[in-house]
Amino acid sequence: MSKAKANDTVKVHYTGKLTNGQVFDSSLERDPLQFTVGGGQMIKGFDEAVNGMELNEKKTVTIPSAEAYGDRNDELIQQVPRTDLPADMKPEAGQTLVATNEAGQQTHVLVREVAEDNITIDANHPLAGQDLVFEIELVEIA
Repeated sequence: MSKAKANDTVKVHYTGKLTNGQVFDSSLERDPLQFTVGGGQMIKGFDEAVNGMELNEKKTVTIPSAEAYGDRNDELIQQVPRTDLPADMKPEAGQTLVATNEAGQQTHVLVREVAEDNITIDANHPLAGQDLVFEIELVEIA
């Protein structure tokens, strides 16, 4: 039977859950996810879980946060003066904004808190610090 190995292009169906069972993403209602094994396109733990799977094999893996989106980093939580925001912007806690750094790179940040003079933003990935559980089915090896 054929097994997925480094540099293979594969297609998988998956359901991603938090350890409490809450589903955060799934491919079951859309096309399978395609990626190259070992190509750096996926989080490390997911990539490693698919490597060595047989065609049509199903498995459930728990990926520790260090092999997923990493641990939360308090340095990525910052206060931004409201004077640095566009004048017409009315930020609200829970809102996602796009921030651009000095090099022109864009990143999504979450507004954690809004005060009169500043807002607190969090640039951590929403799943940072979370162990993740994936149900994976290998459906194609190219």
